[in-house]
Order: sequence, then structure tokens, then C-alpha cells
Amino acid sequence: MRRPRSGVRSPAADGPVVFTADFASLTQWVAGRSSAYPDGGPVNPGDNKLDYLVDDPSYSRGGVFRATRNPDGTWKTGLLTTEGSADGFMVRTGDVLEARVRLPVGVGAWPAIWTWRDGGQEIDVFEYHPDNPDILELTNHVKGGQFYFQDAVVAPDAWLDLRVRFGARSVTWWVNGVRVFGDRAGVGRNWQAYLIVNLSVSAGRYHPEPPTALSELSFEVSSLRIHRR
Repeated sequence: MRRPRSGVRSPAADGPVVFTADFASLTQWVAGRSSAYPDGGPVNPGDNKLDYLVDDPSYSRGGVFRATRNPDGTWKTGLLTTEGSADGFMVRTGDVLEARVRLPVGVGAWPAIWTWRDGGQEIDVFEYHPDNPDILELTNHVKGGQFYFQDAVVAPDAWLDLRVRFGARSVTWWVNGVRVFGDRAGVGRNWQAYLIVNLSVSAGRYHPEPPTALSELSFEVSSLRIHRR
């Protein structure tokens, strides 16, 4: 695994903040459905998830994204998206996203902040799986590019400051203020996409599903904002 470039810090001049997440807002966010799931949800078995999306505010609206086990082995899970909301906010080429997250502890948890529109346009700000406890997955699905950032700062229950610039020629990621990856692929000049924040649950094909003794999972997003120049 490549190590981060020490001493390379986030640029200060990112432009004004154009979006500050209020997860309780009914105009910013829609809960429990997304076009990234077949027919908008609630399940997505083709992606090897045990999710059953719910709009219950206790699963997402406080910034703590939860998942709880159902008797049939599926899991109720929390998801918020700006797609379909009254505000309809979309991230654009050149924007910078900043988020502070607390990683989950339980094996099977699959948290993510990502983008989606019209069947694609996906950039994964991060994905995480506690069975790989010191690795963050950073992925550009638009034009290609992926990096597994491995470092001791990444750990179950750790707080991380994440930063991503959605550049036309390169998507660039920072973790705790240190630049860790630039994909040299970018998103193109006219890219835009909706935001998604969610906690999925692995079904076992790519990462282990939760042990039977585990009945609840969670991760937290304490802040999320977008700068635009």
C-alpha cells in the first residue's frame, strides 16, 4: 500500500460553502430510497447487501446512521440522499466535499458517502469494512481510479476528517489533512451528481456478513459541507 504524502495539506482557498448538511432537513434530504437501488429500494441483493431501506428518522436523521437485524436475516438500514429532495442539491465539477465521520465497529458494516445520478456518476468519498480495519476504499467509478488507503489512523470507532476535490482531470482525496490519492482521471468538465450517505450491511460475498450475535450497527457523520469556486 502506498503511504500518504507527508506534509501535503489541504489547500485553504476552496471557495464559499454552498451546502452544509442538516440531516434533519426534509428539504435537503430524502430518507429510505434511492435510484441506486432497483426501483428505488428498499433492497439491493444484486450488490450483495442485506439492506432493507427504511425512512424511520432514528436510522439517519440525527447524523447517526444505523442498521438493525430483522428476524429473517435482512437488516433495516439508514440512507439519506439529496436526489428527489425539494432542494435537489448536486455536487459539481470543481467542488470540494469535507466530512467528519466516525467509523463503525461491527463486522459487516458497510458505511459510505458517495454520489449518484442517472444510473452512475458514482464517486465514493469513502467506503469502509471493519474486517479490513485499517483500510479506506476511495473510488472513482466515473472515469476509473481506486486506492486502498491503509494507515493506523483508520480504525474501528476512529474519527476521520475526509476531504475530496471533484476535479475535471483528477479526483483528489485527503484524510486528516494529508493528501493520500489523486486518480489523474477526474470527472470531466460538466459532471454533476446527487449526494448519498448510508450504512449498508455486507451479505458475505465480498466481506463477511455480521455475526449472528450482532443485532445493531452504526456510524456517524458529524459534519458535511461543500465548497464551490
